[in-house]
Amino acid sequence: MSNQSGSKSAKKLRVDKILSHLGIATRSESKKLVKQGRVIVDGNPIKDSGLQVNPETSTIEVDGQSVHYREFVYLLLNKPQGVVSATEDKWDRTVIDLLDAEYLAFEPFPVGRLDKDTEGLLLLTNDGQLTHELLSPRKHVPKTYEAKVLGAVNEKDGEAFKAGVTLDDGYETMPAELEIVRHFEEEGEAHTDIRLTIMEGKFHQVKRMFEAVGKKVVFLKRISMGPLRLDPELSLGEYRELTSEELDALRNRQL
Repeated sequence: MSNQSGSKSAKKLRVDKILSHLGIATRSESKKLVKQGRVIVDGNPIKDSGLQVNPETSTIEVDGQSVHYREFVYLLLNKPQGVVSATEDKWDRTVIDLLDAEYLAFEPFPVGRLDKDTEGLLLLTNDGQLTHELLSPRKHVPKTYEAKVLGAVNEKDGEAFKAGVTLDDGYETMPAELEIVRHFEEEGEAHTDIRLTIMEGKFHQVKRMFEAVGKKVVFLKRISMGPLRLDPELSLGEYRELTSEELDALRNRQL
């Protein structure tokens, strides 16, 4: 997993803070490394772990290995069922538990949430500003789902979704785009594969929208969020860093 997303910061930082942020060494461990001459900055061993350097222009090495600093990390995850979209949970495994140790030091968090039994695209990052932009109700970031629905979904349902349906709590959804992929029978009952694009992210929204028209979602998968698309190369539970193109699309709010 290569580093495709660099830091936007150009400020100077303490060497021990850089190493701590990247999960290489704690502050106290950094002091020991420096005393042992194992930390090299711009070709010279340093004597003070509190030395201020510009991480974007200075070359830092620890035990001969280059240290590449970045402030933010952006991960595209294919979330499996049975995992909760949270940073911690008393009972269930979280999406954070799927990450390698090298990313845990960044303390990433999920951007929004997918239900425990929903799979598919989930973005994880520690960039709070970008997260705010993506989740702000005013931004109307489109999210597309594929679903298997119990019942024969029809054009009337599509018209209802396009007009906005009233959920069980009285909330009226924004217009949504429904595509009927196929009708089929399973165990003697009518089912429909669909794609649905919504502009909000209310709790259990897709399931509740179909309940509003007398249908039941039995499988749900998110395939896109704004300009991001689920990478078909990612198996369930796998993830990768965003490409520079994907990150630029998010930052430029090409939503």
